[in-house]
Amino acid sequence: MVRFEHVSKVYPDGTKAVEDLNLHIARGEFVCLIGPSGCGKTTTLKMINRLHEATSGKIYVDGRDIATVSPVELRRNIGYVIQQVGLFPHMTIAQNIELVPRLLGWDRERRRKRVDELLEMVGLDPATYRDRYPRELSGGQQQRVGVLRALAAEPDLILMDEPFGALDPITRETLQDELKRLQARLRKTVVFVTHDMDEALKLADRIVVMKDGRIHQVASPEELLRNPKDEFVAQFVGRQRMVRPAESLTVADVMIPDPVTAGPEYGIAEAVATMRRRRVNSVLVVDGDGRLLGIVTARAVERGLASHRTLGEIMETRLTTVLPHQPVTHAVQRMLLERLEFLPVVDEQGRLQGLVTNTSLVGTLSRAERAGGATA
Repeated sequence: MVRFEHVSKVYPDGTKAVEDLNLHIARGEFVCLIGPSGCGKTTTLKMINRLHEATSGKIYVDGRDIATVSPVELRRNIGYVIQQVGLFPHMTIAQNIELVPRLLGWDRERRRKRVDELLEMVGLDPATYRDRYPRELSGGQQQRVGVLRALAAEPDLILMDEPFGALDPITRETLQDELKRLQARLRKTVVFVTHDMDEALKLADRIVVMKDGRIHQVASPEELLRNPKDEFVAQFVGRQRMVRPAESLTVADVMIPDPVTAGPEYGIAEAVATMRRRRVNSVLVVDGDGRLLGIVTARAVERGLASHRTLGEIMETRLTTVLPHQPVTHAVQRMLLERLEFLPVVDEQGRLQGLVTNTSLVGTLSRAERAGGATA
């Protein structure tokens, strides 16, 4: 669908943005370009629709050398979504979505049906939103409309340049889920630029890691997590995400680093409210220097609420603990042998570092099992 052959981009001042790039993106594939700022990922994307012209090499879209196609014709057949959305404020939502179909000569009824179909696809009621203006929509709704506009003329290829980067985390995750659902249904070819590795791992069929204008590694999310090419990729992926055999994991790799804590003078009623708010069933009690003093469970709170006032009065002080650098298999054995639901992690001075729970172990060790490692 998209093929780069020895493509380079050099700016007039001599800066090499992209150098000797070779890449083939298959029809229906979702490919993420990722890398540090200035690595050439956005330049690579913009060369596909000739917003940036390649200095050398050839780019083919659906078998055609894009240098032989007028930029206007090329762009009318490629969807394009950017972070700033770029909706026209003086146009209604329907007019924004149908912009390219109108330029392509679609009749009014066909455009209206397409607008309503797309709005329904992302859960926006056409009767409610069709005639509104961009200023009347939230940021997330505007971004949805930006995606719909890219889909409106039914292009086979869609380019997306950090489309969710400016959104809050909850809205961003919602739209990622929506895009993943749409891609599963429509099977468009998508080239997606992001700086967020979690986003790339979630969305992509393949991830292209770029560095200094060159492709550094191309791999599926699974392969990238299992076999990063080198230290650069490992650091960029993030070691906490990587699939590693269980015997190589430490307690620090699986612990919850910010468990709920309180001082011994903390009121029991306050602790109940905190546990409900944080949705946990225990509070770790620490002193002013962060040293672990004890633990208070929901069961202890129930027993002591009527006759005691502070956590220090009801906390359990006989605790089994582990050190961050100890093997995770050691923590698993302790939890199994002593039938523990949780295991505080402390340093050599007894300062709290984190908490290992059954839940925190399951996800990490199941990934390790897939990697072929032992879990106990």
